[in-house]
Amino acid sequence: MRSENFLTEPHSLWRELGGGISRQILGYDNDIMLVKVKFIKGAKSDVHHHLHSQSSFIAKGTFEVEINGKKKILEEGDGFYAEPNAPHGVICLEEGMIVDTFSPAREDFL
Repeated sequence: MRSENFLTEPHSLWRELGGGISRQILGYDNDIMLVKVKFIKGAKSDVHHHLHSQSSFIAKGTFEVEINGKKKILEEGDGFYAEPNAPHGVICLEEGMIVDTFSPAREDFL
């Protein structure tokens, strides 16, 4: 399982997830996946967990990020890491975008 080598903005499809959130996959193989996620102000990703390591970059906006019951406000240029099975979620305080990296790839996103 793997994506094409080049995935450009106009050709990579955005998937509407509901609640003001949409996702675009930017590349993957079995071991890693890169995903852009757009949020409108007030949109939230409920606290959840998964077996994947997740490292994320706040590309735009402001978010309240919760990991393992601790909350922190993160802004453009900040990042966070959620280890496998760590409960985590975000609330978008200012319209924004997060770039997520997962290992292994999130097959449930395909």
